[in-house]
Amino acid sequence: MILACHGINKSFGEEVIVADGSFHIEDNEKAALVGPNGAGKSTLLKIIVGELPSDGGDVILTKGKSLGYLAQHQEMMSGNSIYEEVRLAKADIIAMEKQIRTIELELKHLSGDALDSRLETYNRLMAAFERANGYAYESEITGVLKGLGFMESDFKKPVDTLSGGQKTRVSLGKLLLTRPDILLLDEPTNHLDLNSIAWLETYLLNYPGAVLIVSHDRYFLNRVVTKVLEIEQGKLMTYLGNYSEYAQKKEQIRDAQLKEYLNQQQAIKHQEAVIEKLRSFNREKSIRRAESREKMLEKMKPVEKPVEASTEIHLTLEPSCTSGNDVLNVEHLSKSFPSQPLFSDVSFEIKRGEHVAIIGDNGTGKTTLLKILNQVLAADSGTFTLGTNVNVGYYDQEHHVLHMEKSIFDEISDDYPTLTNTEIRNVLAAFLFTGDDVFKRIGDLSGGERGRVSLAKLMLSEANFLILDEPTNHLDIVSKEILERALNDYTGTVLYVSHDRYFINQTATRILDLVNRTFVNYIGNYDYYLEKKDELTAAYAGDPDADAAAAKETVSEAKLSWQEQKEAQAKERKRQNELKKTEERITLLEERDGEIDSLMMQEEIFTNSVKCQELASEKARIAGELEELYQKWEELAE
Repeated sequence: MILACHGINKSFGEEVIVADGSFHIEDNEKAALVGPNGAGKSTLLKIIVGELPSDGGDVILTKGKSLGYLAQHQEMMSGNSIYEEVRLAKADIIAMEKQIRTIELELKHLSGDALDSRLETYNRLMAAFERANGYAYESEITGVLKGLGFMESDFKKPVDTLSGGQKTRVSLGKLLLTRPDILLLDEPTNHLDLNSIAWLETYLLNYPGAVLIVSHDRYFLNRVVTKVLEIEQGKLMTYLGNYSEYAQKKEQIRDAQLKEYLNQQQAIKHQEAVIEKLRSFNREKSIRRAESREKMLEKMKPVEKPVEASTEIHLTLEPSCTSGNDVLNVEHLSKSFPSQPLFSDVSFEIKRGEHVAIIGDNGTGKTTLLKILNQVLAADSGTFTLGTNVNVGYYDQEHHVLHMEKSIFDEISDDYPTLTNTEIRNVLAAFLFTGDDVFKRIGDLSGGERGRVSLAKLMLSEANFLILDEPTNHLDIVSKEILERALNDYTGTVLYVSHDRYFINQTATRILDLVNRTFVNYIGNYDYYLEKKDELTAAYAGDPDADAAAAKETVSEAKLSWQEQKEAQAKERKRQNELKKTEERITLLEERDGEIDSLMMQEEIFTNSVKCQELASEKARIAGELEELYQKWEELAE
């Protein structure tokens, strides 16, 4: 065990964050801390690292072990470049190297005992330097920075000029390079693109120390953790397994608690009815029996009703009218900023009912493309056309559609005056705004809360083409699940940018990967993209600086058009369906053939010539059909 928390208590006024919370982290264990927004996850991390005092309880870090902490927001004004700042993580190795070089110069001028003493120090330092992998520290720094999405051309940028997200990535890189015995990471994937998140997953899986992660990235948690700590309504619970296993166990426990609660409520109602009936007899014995039952009821320990799962809230998102089959047609679109080419000569189309996810590295132009399609920015060249009866609903990361001076309730009611108060409250409750929360001022909300208000407005817009820029950013897991269900039931068309792989897997029917300034098309979800990524990237989007003729030849040989991919997948689905039906028919006939063999061994059957002939004929028909089915199965299986 490397870290333990015993009986932790923390409240802010009347709001209980955690009551008598306990858990432990073993050496090398990878654990997640999950819970709704505002449940107290970041607060608990701050208590562990000593940034906040607890109201009671103990935090125990094993003696001699080191702890590293990444907060969500980083303040960094050092005057260093990115590389210099991260290099500080190796200050002890750098100091050791400097001391070694100094001794090497001294040795030339020493002799006798002084030389022996200095050589002993030198050998001791060299052994420590090698154990610390000192010869490779510069390549380790470069590897971590590149893994977190920095190019070598970025290394000399001053950290003072970086965005908040970039500073968080620098701090994460610095922390990883210090290699503490336990890492505490608060939303480490928030500012990483897909490639960087995949790199961090691999890094943490191979990390020799323990890790405690706060994250809403379910795909990331499924890959990395083997234990989940849940904080909800002041309670701290421990579940073994990854996120999916936690969610399944939590649902099972909740179902069992609900069943126990309902059974007790039924028993209470039954006892109350019996008591009422006994009292109605108005006889001494019946009254005494009623009083006895009342005392029994008073002694009964009430079962607490489990909290309703927020995912049971179901949003209905329905377009006001149906668009034409052709929703969006993009032709030869290009966009660049000074010294930053984004994409060039991009063409694609989107059909009615498709759910298309745009993915790609940070800075490749995904958000820019959405802004062009929503006429917030102009393209350098090319055109796009919206189809017949297409009504666009746009969700942007900056939430420009919100009015900072209004309350949440007024923001909705002013835009949709025909809605009743109850209807507005129901929509806001779906995005976890209940009670007096609905009267909070937009300007006082966090980024995640503003995102939920923007999504609530979008749900009411009745648009038939939704364009969403990072819709899951800052949403907790419950809110993501509500949004996923709403989009999966939505009969309109969706185009969105996201780096949430679990969300993409749940909602996308098609993926456009922006790589090497062009789009690679995948007819499937994120798992399908991973399976086909290397093959199709080589075909669609080879190195733009490579020989043009060779690239054209490669594309002509390997590239599948959008329609061809769709037809190939439809053909494969048909083959799988036929294979399944064939297997089921074979199983059915083989079972019947076995039944006939059993029947023909029974005396009342084999002594009945007519029945024997019927069964023999049926067995012959089965044999003939099975022969055909076996041949068909082999062809389909090929």
